[in-house]
Amino acid sequence: MAPLLSDEPALPGLIWAMRFDAAGRGRLVAPGEDVPGLGRFGEGFVWLHVNLNDARVPGLVAEGRLGPPDLAAVAFASDPHQRVAVEDGQVGGVIADLSRDADAPAAPERLPDATGRLHFVLGANYLVSGRRHPILGPDAVRDAVAEGRSLAGPVALLETLIGRVAAAIGARGTALSERLDGIEDHILDERIRDETRQLGPIRRDAVRLHRQLHGLRAVFHRLEEDGEDLPEATREAAARIAQRLDALDRDMVVLADRSRLLQEELSGLLARQSNRQLHTLSVLTALFLPPTLVTGLFGMNTKGLPLAELEEGSTIAILIAALSAAAAFLLIRRLGIGGRRV
Repeated sequence: MAPLLSDEPALPGLIWAMRFDAAGRGRLVAPGEDVPGLGRFGEGFVWLHVNLNDARVPGLVAEGRLGPPDLAAVAFASDPHQRVAVEDGQVGGVIADLSRDADAPAAPERLPDATGRLHFVLGANYLVSGRRHPILGPDAVRDAVAEGRSLAGPVALLETLIGRVAAAIGARGTALSERLDGIEDHILDERIRDETRQLGPIRRDAVRLHRQLHGLRAVFHRLEEDGEDLPEATREAAARIAQRLDALDRDMVVLADRSRLLQEELSGLLARQSNRQLHTLSVLTALFLPPTLVTGLFGMNTKGLPLAELEEGSTIAILIAALSAAAAFLLIRRLGIGGRRV
């Protein structure tokens, strides 16, 4: 039976709790079932995911029910700056995740906001995670565990969370790269349509993802370098995560640079097209200026107008206008003004 909105969780602010046995198989704690205490779960481990918007969470932090009070206070603070802290072999921090709209259907062409935050406290046999807005990582891992995926421990759980985020960012990077390939083909073929409008959002997405990845990889590099008091498995996991994020961040930098270079090349191409059009208009203006002067002269309503008394006056005026245009054309060719189009 699905829980009702009026059901009160066993732990204030708890979104879900999962028990993992010694083999790493997890299951959700059912409504009404006691939530296992941190550090008291036999040979398995526990994962608590909490809503940090609940006003009662600070009380749980102060009581030490979400990890060491000082460490949990740092990890679950409202400051969104990515960071990591270590205390007695336990780790707390804030890392980037992809936010999602809980009410809107997923759209593959829409990039989830990269400013989501996952707060966590990692212990020997527990992981407490929290968020203030819906994010992708915890939900994806929960679904994977429900489908039978086993996790060796809290460190593996955290590594899987980061892996899900990295995979989502990598998939988005691949989609952006494919779009850049199509735009580049059009630019090389000089078939410009709406590439200017497309390049801006692509570059913006790549820069935003790079910004979040840069902070995320810095967190795990710091954990790798300054975690002498951490278990070897935790440091090794931090090194693996940092290495994966380094490669992903390089890809984002390449995407941002490609989009910038394509914008510059597109601007140059549009400038050349504008120059060709202005060149054509300038030549046409020069060609029609003398005939315009001739027709203006013969259109004056004044006495003594030349050719006014001749029967062939209009024909002669037309010939003069044509000859003036031809003379202007020859002068343009001689001066080289109408040379090769660029």
